Amino acid sequence: MNLVIVGASNRERMESAIAEFEAAGYARIEELEGLRDADLVLGVSDGGAELLREADRRAIKYVLVHDGGSDGHPGGTYERAHHRIEAGQRRELAEHLHGRSRPLVTCLAFAYKNGAPSDAALMIDARFLDNPYWVPELRDLSGRDPEVADFVLQQPAARRLLDDIERIVGELLPLYQEKGRMHVVVAFGCTGGRHRSVVLASELARRLEERDGVDVDFVTRDFD
Repeated sequence: MNLVIVGASNRERMESAIAEFEAAGYARIEELEGLRDADLVLGVSDGGAELLREADRRAIKYVLVHDGGSDGHPGGTYERAHHRIEAGQRRELAEHLHGRSRPLVTCLAFAYKNGAPSDAALMIDARFLDNPYWVPELRDLSGRDPEVADFVLQQPAARRLLDDIERIVGELLPLYQEKGRMHVVVAFGCTGGRHRSVVLASELARRLEERDGVDVDFVTRDFD
């Protein structure tokens, strides 16, 4: 089973997004009791916080997508999304998330101030590293800029952490595959989700892309 939960800033956007997933071959379900062995899409409105809590309580694995701007609901799809998208990205993401023969590792950067993702296989708090935010010439840059990446990765603790996480992911992937879990989220968090977490998630993604037989996503949840 491959379940994608889709929320949106309003019901019209949600329905449009669901239609794109259906056109890509997903079967729509209306509630969690409709789960079956297929590529499934479930739309939620009003943030969907209660449904997400129920899915977590039942240990249901899902990929959470939010279409458009904030839904304004604490613990809702916008706050917790693995992927935040606009209309033009719907079809590409739907194809990307189809049932897989190869494992997919999502290297996710997030901000603790916006809440931590609930279903990460590994969640790493990067706030122990020196923060580029306090360096005036780096403050307005992001972890996508080489100056910030150099600042973070030159810290020995950052390199040791990445070495350990890369090894752990390599050991865990075949174990998850044995259980039928083909999507693994490795989440890095920092205060604002803009500097340290972005560098670490990007660097892990770069390393994993060099491995055979693994697909890799790099996602910055709280920073465009």
